[in-house]
Amino acid sequence: MTTTTRTPSTGASGDGPAQRQPRLLSGSLPRFAPPAVLVAAALASAGVLAALGAFSWPGTAVLTAVLYIVAIGALSTAVENGRKAKDRMVTGIVYVCFALAMLPLVSLLSTVLINGLERLDGYFLTVSMNGVTPSMDAGGVYHAIVGTVAITLLAAVISIPIGLFTAIYLVEYGKGRLAKGITFFVDVMTGIPSIVAGLFVVALWMMLFGPGETNGAAGAVALAVLMIPVVVRSSEEMLRLVPNELREASYALGVPKWLTIVKVVLPTAIAGLTTGIMLALARVIGETAPLVLTAGSSAVAINWNLFDGQMMSLPVFIYAQVRMGGAINMERAWAAALTLIVIVMLLFLAARLISRFFAPKLGR
Repeated sequence: MTTTTRTPSTGASGDGPAQRQPRLLSGSLPRFAPPAVLVAAALASAGVLAALGAFSWPGTAVLTAVLYIVAIGALSTAVENGRKAKDRMVTGIVYVCFALAMLPLVSLLSTVLINGLERLDGYFLTVSMNGVTPSMDAGGVYHAIVGTVAITLLAAVISIPIGLFTAIYLVEYGKGRLAKGITFFVDVMTGIPSIVAGLFVVALWMMLFGPGETNGAAGAVALAVLMIPVVVRSSEEMLRLVPNELREASYALGVPKWLTIVKVVLPTAIAGLTTGIMLALARVIGETAPLVLTAGSSAVAINWNLFDGQMMSLPVFIYAQVRMGGAINMERAWAAALTLIVIVMLLFLAARLISRFFAPKLGR
């Protein structure tokens, strides 16, 4: 019985194991190359603009992006190949576009955070503007928080069932001219300006209760008009993503269609449905024009009754404070804007928790 033993491979000179070629010579840039090129491009851009006496952060960012894309492409072409160089350049362009898309959001959030924290405290969140004149360094936003929560909650109670049932009909039952007509009108309603929804509700309220009758319920109906088409479109798309195999498997077991929708289709799409509903809420919670016309803009006291008297909301409060002007009022407006953003963030967090809790549990 003979055995063969492997001998270690030798290099070109045959005097030892072959050594790995350096990474730069193996046709691939090291991992630290893109960050290093980015830092070098930033330093070069800042130095050039400073030498020209035209230094600015936006200009430095733009010049850094251009220099980085050109430099990483040239370096990759020299070390790697043309195909890899194009890939790195396109990747750089994608990152630049992402940064440009995030820049307004980051700027907005930072501006609101910096200016809003000056006045946002426990006192501001727990008192109203009842008895406070515009020049007084007092008052808070509690009455507007109450109005925003109450009006938005009633708008959700009105619009979510209507929008969800309409989407179920369009996906599961709708055929022919009726379904096409509903889809057409939903698309038209999606583009309705918010002021038109407010005027519609004002006219409706005048017909039902007479002129001059404004309250939180009217504001909720106006927001529901804006919210329904968003809920319908988002829910329709989520329901269409549910595989037909799941429906067919349920039908094969003898489960009726309505129970299949309740037990199979809706739980499968619950995460997307919740996200769409939250997007609809976020779309209407910051509306100002319809609430000025319907819920009123002069309320200063706390009012929990949606059907009795005017009701202040955060967007209208911000508008009123900015319109009055003055340093104190502007501080109140920034703090109210930060409060509104926090409420929206809490809504999205609650939506994530709800979708995770009700989502179907998949076996491992």
